[in-house]
Amino acid sequence: MENTDPYNWALIVAGVVGCIVAVFHGMVMQKLMIYPMLEHTPFAKSSRRLAPLLMHFSTIFWFLGGVALIVVPLVADASAVLATAVFVGLMYSFGAVGNFWGTSGKHPGWALLAAAVALIAYGAPV
Repeated sequence: MENTDPYNWALIVAGVVGCIVAVFHGMVMQKLMIYPMLEHTPFAKSSRRLAPLLMHFSTIFWFLGGVALIVVPLVADASAVLATAVFVGLMYSFGAVGNFWGTSGKHPGWALLAAAVALIAYGAPV
């Protein structure tokens, strides 16, 4: 059941943006937050192993959301595309708002995720 919606390009571009944001987010967070935190804290060994994984949850979900936005429009029917667009759009919206609030708008991540949300809204089959 291939979806032939002419707006699939918007979802695919949103997915690429989401994947790129996730990769850079993960690299920057690892370098600027996780390494310094682990160097200067008296956490137990198990906590030191678990903390980076927990801090990368957003990175992982943004990346997987991007992959879903790239793949699902190419292989699924319109209802699956809509469900994916709603789920990923809400996830990216939460990330954009949280990023804007947490950094007072001084970080480009919120704008990139907001752009991805706009593309998702444009490309979602209704």
